[in-house]
Amino acid sequence: MIKQEKIKFALDEDDFVEFYVLEQTRIGGVDYLLVTDAEEGDGEALILKDTSKDGEEQAVYTIVDDDDELDAVAGVFANMLEDVDLQ
Repeated sequence: MIKQEKIKFALDEDDFVEFYVLEQTRIGGVDYLLVTDAEEGDGEALILKDTSKDGEEQAVYTIVDDDDELDAVAGVFANMLEDVDLQ
């Protein structure tokens, strides 16, 4: 089993959430992360999009919620991780 990197996201100044990074990709100049809340087994998976501007010190990620974009990026991640069922 490959140990996944766990990263912490700031929701605001005092509130944080941690996710395990399953995979990352770059499509059309935009970075995407496939993350989950569980290190093993069935967890909640999200696709996050880097929406930060060039030159910003920290990346800003938002949840991909556009159905067409979500389907396209999920398809790329599904090909990258053949043993993972993305639903």
